[in-house]
Amino acid sequence: METTRATVVDLGDPFPGDGEAAAWLSGAGERDLSAGIAVLNRALHSYRLASADPHVHGIGRRDPLVARLGYGAGEEVADGLWTDARELIDARSDRHRRRIPVAQARLAALLTGRHAALACEELALRARLDLDDGRAREAALEVLIALDAALAELPDDPAAPALADRLEELRGLHDGVAAAARAALGSGALGDPEREATQFALGRIEAALRARAAALPG
Repeated sequence: METTRATVVDLGDPFPGDGEAAAWLSGAGERDLSAGIAVLNRALHSYRLASADPHVHGIGRRDPLVARLGYGAGEEVADGLWTDARELIDARSDRHRRRIPVAQARLAALLTGRHAALACEELALRARLDLDDGRAREAALEVLIALDAALAELPDDPAAPALADRLEELRGLHDGVAAAARAALGSGALGDPEREATQFALGRIEAALRARAAALPG
């Protein structure tokens, strides 16, 4: 199995000495790791655009085999070495393992054709990735397409009878989502109302898709 090591070095505010660095490390945790993953994902996204390679993608918290926080001198960290470091254990891993049987059942249903894969599912996933990575403009455009696809696909889905209220809710969100998408195409910068409309609508699409999966026969 091929593995890759990535080191994110923060050069913005160097520690005056080892004592201050050690004090930081003793209190560092998931928030600091999330900031590092965000930097790495921005670099990967930029490389994806520069190389025009659609298969380049970012990573999530569960992807690294090992995640460490540490500090060191410039030459050390440039080579992926540390003066001191500690490994972070993902506290959410147990919760993820508990969800695996549900995901496996859904996977089996998709692979055997018992469940149909919807375009709105993939579109919502892409929108979630861009929104979580701070690309609000792209997310606003994708949420509009995901919403249109959901409103086209879900009424004819076998689970439609269980989704009537959710479909009505999604229809009511369309104007706000369309306005956010127009803003994304216009100035390119979204204001708070457009960001909130995008985020809320995506959450409701995701909720409708979870309800659909639960309503479909196994």
